[in-house]
Amino acid sequence: MATNRTKAVAAASAGNALEWYDFSIFAFFAAYIGHSFFEDGNETAALVKTFLVFGVGFIARPLGALFLGAYGDKVGRKAALTLTISLMALGTLIIAVTPPVWVIGAGAPILLLVGRLLQGFSAGGEIGGATAFLVETAPEKQKATYAAWLQASMGISNILAALAGWTVSSLFSPESINQWAWRLPFIFGLLIVPVGVYIRRTLNETEEFSAIASRKEHSPLSSVFRQYPLHLLAGVLFSILWTASVYTLIIYMPTYYASPNIGLGFQRSDSFLAALLGNVFMVIGCLASGRYADKIGVYKILTFAIVLLSVGTYPILSWLQSSPTVNNLIIAQSLFCIMMSIFAGTAPAALAQLFPVQVRSTGMSLAYNIAAIFFAGFTPALMAWATTLNKFAPSFYLAVIGVAGLTGLALMKKLQYKY
Repeated sequence: MATNRTKAVAAASAGNALEWYDFSIFAFFAAYIGHSFFEDGNETAALVKTFLVFGVGFIARPLGALFLGAYGDKVGRKAALTLTISLMALGTLIIAVTPPVWVIGAGAPILLLVGRLLQGFSAGGEIGGATAFLVETAPEKQKATYAAWLQASMGISNILAALAGWTVSSLFSPESINQWAWRLPFIFGLLIVPVGVYIRRTLNETEEFSAIASRKEHSPLSSVFRQYPLHLLAGVLFSILWTASVYTLIIYMPTYYASPNIGLGFQRSDSFLAALLGNVFMVIGCLASGRYADKIGVYKILTFAIVLLSVGTYPILSWLQSSPTVNNLIIAQSLFCIMMSIFAGTAPAALAQLFPVQVRSTGMSLAYNIAAIFFAGFTPALMAWATTLNKFAPSFYLAVIGVAGLTGLALMKKLQYKY
């Protein structure tokens, strides 16, 4: 039994890790991708087009949530997990091997778009299917501990992406990276796929899902909207903070530190180092958060985490602004990652507790990805603009969306189901 549960954690985490790894690598090598997939001559225009294609992945996520979430509730968690990692791998492979624009012309950006659509579509179903699988596999008093691995895998993948980016940047010249070496991190990411597919295919279906086989919803999607609209609303409000805080503190802040508009004066290598070390604390914090949530309660941990995110960002930014040294940068980003991990480590367990087994995968996928399409994908762009007006914009933003998070959490506590 212990071996099966260890495999379950590895299986559920594998796809989530691949998703975040690919997102990080795509952003890190965006300039090189733009050079390969769009017409040469205007680097800025190529970069903008590359990030537009990056954003398309978020548009595809709700579609993936609709299809893959319902697929997981109708066919099974195991089947859905296998399908999502396969689609994600296919999208990554397309990006890694598509010839550049000077070889196949317009076919290059079209195939890049197809690859991102597949990645976004598969990611849309990953959060619901993987979390449902984890909480339904876990022992009764360790639900949050197991679910915490989902967000811990995000930190692990960010560390791997950073190491892959640093390795390629160190071993190859800018010309070689521009021509072909930027593809190596994508190919490296595919190494996890055979292992992930094997583990997912050899797992048993969860006992909770098997137990309701005769009571499965014919249409989980319509059931969510018809029977659980308030649950969905609560989940969306809660997930606004979840998605936007990750993309503010984990994804955007490394850019913030090196932005000339802020005036901190950090080199990108300093920012890169701070993000790398911060993600180590992210992994540890997520696992600790899940463990303590099982001991003292999911909602106590989340209430504390939301208040901390809402009021804790401003003093840290103010301190860093007044004393912008590399050591303080590392401390500040590590604190942000710890704050984020307290929330993110417990968030999957709380969202899973909101929906019954029959529609859990569908409900979770919809709630998370409705929030993601409006807040996750646009948060970096919004922060890049807002910080030109006020250098403390990230802290004000987190304070505002913290209200949405607390409102969603209060509703979730009233509407919660037993696992």
